[in-house]
Amino acid sequence: MSQTNVWWIRRDVRIHDNEALDSARQHADQLIPLFIIEPNLMDNAAPKRKAFLLQALSDLNRQLKALGSQLVVRQGPALHAFQKITDECEADAIFAHEDFTPFARQRDQAIANVFDLRLFPGVVLRHPKDVLKGDGDPYTVYTPYKNKWHEKPLPTPADCLPAPKTLPPLPVKIESDRLPESEPVPGFMGTAKEAQQRLTEFAKHNIRQYQSLRNRLDLNGTSRLSPYLRFGLISAREAFGNAQIASLQAREDKPRHEIRTWINELVWRDFFTTILYHFPFVVNAPFREDYQHIQWRQSAEDLQAWQQGQTGYPVVDACMRQLSHTGWMHNRGRMIVASFLVKDLLINWQSGEDWFMKNLIDGDPAANNGGWQWSAGTGTDAAPYFRIFNPVIQSHKFDPDGAFIAQWVPELSALPTAYRHEPWKLSKKEAEKYAFKLGTDYPHRIVDHAFARQRTLDAYKTARETTSET
Repeated sequence: MSQTNVWWIRRDVRIHDNEALDSARQHADQLIPLFIIEPNLMDNAAPKRKAFLLQALSDLNRQLKALGSQLVVRQGPALHAFQKITDECEADAIFAHEDFTPFARQRDQAIANVFDLRLFPGVVLRHPKDVLKGDGDPYTVYTPYKNKWHEKPLPTPADCLPAPKTLPPLPVKIESDRLPESEPVPGFMGTAKEAQQRLTEFAKHNIRQYQSLRNRLDLNGTSRLSPYLRFGLISAREAFGNAQIASLQAREDKPRHEIRTWINELVWRDFFTTILYHFPFVVNAPFREDYQHIQWRQSAEDLQAWQQGQTGYPVVDACMRQLSHTGWMHNRGRMIVASFLVKDLLINWQSGEDWFMKNLIDGDPAANNGGWQWSAGTGTDAAPYFRIFNPVIQSHKFDPDGAFIAQWVPELSALPTAYRHEPWKLSKKEAEKYAFKLGTDYPHRIVDHAFARQRTLDAYKTARETTSET
């Protein structure tokens, strides 16, 4: 009797180092590489994130055809899609990589109640159940989690699975819906070739200076691999393996230390996924109960100014315009704009979290929620509530020549460097010299930072006192 398996593609749009694919093709006479367009995921996805995924799926289909197969596309919900496929060809088992969002876990349980669903690791380096305290509880502070993470046996490049050289054919009766067309996202080609080139180049060069350069907004010091990890065009294990090789090849302690810093970014990724897995309520509420009573400001006007990069603080506006234009933002920029929204404007962090998910090409529920709650001081291992970034200091420190600002806020590009960071300091005579008019060519600051800082400290203090009284 023939065996028909389904490789259910979710966050693993690749044929190499793919445990679900490798297991699905073993002993299968027929294989269905399946992608399901889930309405409640795809309909609300950021346009650039959706376009990136569709291009990656198109590229995957090209690879599958070279192996004697092809991508099968179906409309969701997933349970309905599988019921229809089973009616058509009696699929025996479904193979997929485990995902950890509340939606994914509920969906997968519904599938497993009806079908033979076999889940494999692969989205993260360590499963959320793998790094726990001695008493079996999850860690809620990063540093002890990281230390325990590194104590466990580490994956090696040899663990990565090669791409198959051929695949079992599709069932004769199976048909596919048409994959929606999309335009490539400028700056982020959604192809396996691009993913491999980025990883290879980063592991050869910038990873050895990662800690030194990663916070500079004006330099290309980061990997920009996040969209490729988000959708699995490269695996976390593969990324980690390349970093390991770079570390072994380094001849001095300094580059090894720089590389270790990047590896720990992968650990942060695992950590935030672990938090979401064990504390799923964080998608709708702060992790820390003492900050549930913060009296957030309701200001649609200020929120819109932040979203559009019109706050009057050049570094904030440059970062927000970078996001709007490219679908990506430098990680230092993410911290700066998050601090500004929450602690200068006193607007609920969830408004920022939502805006990021509506725009980020690499938007990931676990990392996005973890980052926002860290900045707001409401999450696990969060920045203390009194840590409030001064946007001007951040600007001078991480864009010293104002080049990043000049790129994304071109109305300030003709100004001398110092005034790119603080255009409000231009004298009337200097403003005339540069034909620049604050309030016309570029907006006034929507809030005074010193005033805003004290307002936030007072609001957080009140929330903590309210919680202690209840």
